Amino acid sequence: MYFSSMIIDKEEIQKKKKKLDDCKAYLKKEFIGIDKIIDDIMEYLQIWYLMPEILTRPVVINLWGMTGVGKTDLVRKMVRFLDFQNRFVEIELSNTDETSWSKSVSDILQSNGLSDEKPSIALFDEIQRFNTIDPDGIPVPQTKFTDFWELLSDGRLSKREREDLEHYLFSYLFRKKENDRRKLNGETELDENPYLNLWDAKELKKYLSMDDDVMSIIDMKEEDMIKLIRKKQKEKKIYEPVDYSKMLIIISGNLDEAFQMSKETSEADVDANIYHAFTKKITVVDIKNALARKFRPEQVARFGNIHLIYFSLKTEDFHTLIQREINNLKHQTKTKFGVSIKINKAINELIYRNGVFPVQGVRPVFSSVVDILDTNLSKFLFEAIIHDDKNIEINYLQEKKIITGKIGNRIIEIPYLGRIDSIRQANQQDAVANISVHECGHAVSYMLYTGFAPLQLKSKVASSYAAGFTFPHQIHDTKESLLNRVKIYLAGGIAEEIIFGDQHASIGRSHDREQATSLAIDFIRKYGFEEEYQAAYNLEAYPHRMQQHITDERIEKLMQELVQKTREDLILHLDLLKNMSKTLSEKGSMSPKEIYDIAVKHQLEVSIKEEGYLHITNYHDLLNS
Repeated sequence: MYFSSMIIDKEEIQKKKKKLDDCKAYLKKEFIGIDKIIDDIMEYLQIWYLMPEILTRPVVINLWGMTGVGKTDLVRKMVRFLDFQNRFVEIELSNTDETSWSKSVSDILQSNGLSDEKPSIALFDEIQRFNTIDPDGIPVPQTKFTDFWELLSDGRLSKREREDLEHYLFSYLFRKKENDRRKLNGETELDENPYLNLWDAKELKKYLSMDDDVMSIIDMKEEDMIKLIRKKQKEKKIYEPVDYSKMLIIISGNLDEAFQMSKETSEADVDANIYHAFTKKITVVDIKNALARKFRPEQVARFGNIHLIYFSLKTEDFHTLIQREINNLKHQTKTKFGVSIKINKAINELIYRNGVFPVQGVRPVFSSVVDILDTNLSKFLFEAIIHDDKNIEINYLQEKKIITGKIGNRIIEIPYLGRIDSIRQANQQDAVANISVHECGHAVSYMLYTGFAPLQLKSKVASSYAAGFTFPHQIHDTKESLLNRVKIYLAGGIAEEIIFGDQHASIGRSHDREQATSLAIDFIRKYGFEEEYQAAYNLEAYPHRMQQHITDERIEKLMQELVQKTREDLILHLDLLKNMSKTLSEKGSMSPKEIYDIAVKHQLEVSIKEEGYLHITNYHDLLNS
C-alpha cells in the first residue's frame, strides 16, 4: 500500500505511546494475575491507537476465559483510561428477540454515533450466546444481527436507511402539498412548524452522518433540511457502505467446551493451582475447536487469529487479591476516620477458605471481604470512635469461631463461622470416616499404578452432603493406563469392603463403577485392545455396525479380573490404607507432601509431580533405543 501523502505527526504518536504505556501500568495495578493478557492487548491495539489511518480493516481481539476473570471490566477500564468513553459501545448479541430493539449491529453503531468512520471501540460480550449452530450441529435460524459477520469480514456495513430518508422526504412533500391545498380553501389554522422536531433531528443526523450537534440541527428549517437531503442524494455518498476499518473490535466470551474445568463440582475445595495448571494448557486450537461447535466454519474464520486466553488465578493470586482488598480497607479507614487497623493473617485465611471458588473468579472474594471484614469492622469502628481510640487490631480465633477486635485495652468478640466453613463442619464424623476410606482406596491404588501422590485428597468439602475427592494428574491414555484407571475407579468401593466389611460398603461407588465400565467398554469396543475383538463395536450410527452384545461377556469378565487384582493390591498395602484413612478422617484433607510422607513410612516409593504434569510413556527413549 502507498502512503506517501500521509502526514505523520511524530510528536503526537510519542504522546499516544506514553498514554498506552501508562494504561498498561494502570491495568496491571488494577488486575491481578493477568499481566500477560494486558501485555498482549496493548501490543495488538498499538497500530489502531497510534496510527489508525493505515488500517484497511478493523482490529479484532478475542478474549476467552471462565466467568469472573475480569474480561469485561478490563475493557471498560482500558476505554476509560484512553478517554474513549464517547467512542465506545458494548453489545450483547443474541438469537432471541427479547434482548434488544435493534435488529442489526449497524443500527446500534449508528445510534451510538460511531458511523463517522473515525476510530472507535466495540465490545461484543458473551458471544457464546450468539451461537449459529446448536449442540447437535443443526443451524440455528437467525433473524437479527446477521451483519455482525459482515463487520468482522472487512469492516464495511451496508446502509439501510434509503427507505427511511425517502419516507421522510415524501412525508414532508405530502404535508406541504396538503397545507397548500388547505390554504387555497381559505383555512387559516394550519399545523405548520417550519423547524425540525428532536426525533427528526436525531434520525437525520444519523442517516446523513452529519457532524453537527443535534441542537443546531433542530434550529434548521424543514425546507432547508429537504434541500440538504436532495443534495446528499445526488452525491450518493449516503448510500455507500459505512467504513468501520478504524474500529477496534473486542470479542469476549466463556467457552465451556474449552474450559471443561468450569463445570467441576466441589470447586471451593480444589486447589486453585490445579485449575490454573489445567487452564494453562488450553491453546488457540482448543478455542477454535470450541468455536466450531457453536459457529459455522466460515464464521469461525472471521474471528481471526488473535485469541487471548485467561488462565484461572493461582493460589498466590487470590492471596494477593485478598491482601489488596484488606490494604484498601485499611487506607479508607485511616483516611475517613483517622483510625489505624492491624489485621492478622488468620483473617486472610478465613476469607480465602470461604471466598475462593477458583472457577468463579474474583467476585466471590469481594463479597466475602464485605461479609467477613466490612460488616464486623463497622462495629469495632463505632466502639473506637466513641472512646476516641486510634488503633484496632482484628483477629480470628479458629478454635472458638470468634472474630476479635482489640480496641485500647478492651477486646470485643463477635461469633463468626464462615458460610463455607459451616458447610464443611456439618459433615458428620461417621460419614467423613466412610468417605476417607473410600478416597484413600483411590489414592493408594493411584500411587501403586502411577508412581506419584495425587494432587489433592479431601474427605470434608463444602457440600450440603458429605463428599470427597482424589484429584489426579493428566494421564496420557495407553492400553496399560486405561486398565490402571479402571482399577483406580474401582478401588474406592473395594477399600470400603476391605475395611468395613461387605455388608457396610456404601453406595458411593455408583459413579466410579459407571466410569470404570465405560473405560472397559472402550478398551474392547473402541480401541481394540483385546485380540479376539478387532472390529470397532462402538459405531452406533454406522449402517453395518457390529452387534455390541457379542462383547458384553468379555467386558464383564475383564471387570471381574480387574476387581480381583485391585482387591489383592489393596490388601497387600492394608496398613497404608488404614493409616492414611485415619489421618484423612481427622484432618479432612491431605496435601501431596503429607501423602508422600505416609507412603514412604509404609515402604511405598512415590514422587510428587506439579499440577501441570502430564503422565506419559517415555516414547522418545523407546523410539531411540
